[in-house]
Amino acid sequence: MAKQESLGKKPLQVLEKIRENLERLNEKMEVMIELQKHGRKDIQPLPETPLDVMTLLSMPDHLRKTAMTVCRLGRATADEIAQQTHRARAVESAYLNQLVIMGYLKKERKGRKAYFYVDRESQGG
Repeated sequence: MAKQESLGKKPLQVLEKIRENLERLNEKMEVMIELQKHGRKDIQPLPETPLDVMTLLSMPDHLRKTAMTVCRLGRATADEIAQQTHRARAVESAYLNQLVIMGYLKKERKGRKAYFYVDRESQGG
């Protein structure tokens, strides 16, 4: 009986691993799509760029809305941001990854979830 249960868990573990890898691949593809849409000139990495009022005002509306939501929530997943902005999770994920590439946000993965936040220490705040 126990052997039968352990045999049943192995395919489940394999499927979970495949799902994790597909999610990571999906996120990378979303970033690549955004890079293609906006061109590489717009999203060059800017390390330790402060996310202050002037920076927020200089951003395009779609990125400003996402950045302001992250500032308000503190630390959030793309799902949580999407619930606040009423946009699709995939869209928010692409915008969040774009803000990470631009150096305004940090991204930390815990398990299957990716958390986005403003690194206040590196921005002097």
